[in-house]
Amino acid sequence: MFILKRQDVEISSIQHPKRDQQVPILYYQGQTFRLISVFKASQEEEAKALWRELTDNRGKACVLLEEADRYSVWGKIRAEQISSDTDNHGRMRILIQASILLLQSVHIDIEEMLGSKQATLFQKDISEVCRQKQFPQVSSPDAVKYLLSIDPLQALQLPPWQEDRVITFLQELHRLGKAYFGNTHFADPVVDRLQDMPEGDRSFFMGWLGQSPISKLWH
Repeated sequence: MFILKRQDVEISSIQHPKRDQQVPILYYQGQTFRLISVFKASQEEEAKALWRELTDNRGKACVLLEEADRYSVWGKIRAEQISSDTDNHGRMRILIQASILLLQSVHIDIEEMLGSKQATLFQKDISEVCRQKQFPQVSSPDAVKYLLSIDPLQALQLPPWQEDRVITFLQELHRLGKAYFGNTHFADPVVDRLQDMPEGDRSFFMGWLGQSPISKLWH
């Protein structure tokens, strides 16, 4: 269908609705394409062969993207095919942002009330939890340090968690908070810890939380 250069197109990604991964999406003149295959720069002929096979022999609408270091083949999809993915991506982004804000809030409270040594221990403990639970992109101390330092409402890169991951993370965060403070007062009320979030996002998170299995932990 088309052989395009990088400057001709816009590329972004959406959260896969069922897996912890991002799905690359290419936009060109109001049309949407999903990544099919990637080739090295030295594999130009292989890339063009796949592109021709899909377009000429199978009648598919495809794009061959030519970049300095690689070639990639993209297949056209309807916008409505990714609308649910995009909705899910926006929904999960709010849940992840709120989770990071709660993590940062607990960390700050520990530092202010119990001291910097306890705050450092908490950081190690939450890192170990993320390692044991194999949280995507948050399984190292440096990754947790990054989460504690970023503004999740502005960050371009957030952990690609799904809903079950968020629930597990908030369960473990509550367990550690209770262990450090000796009570659960730190978790009440949650809404006060999310004042930086836009009102609509905050309301969505609180509504989700109220219907979740952890509603009795955080309220």
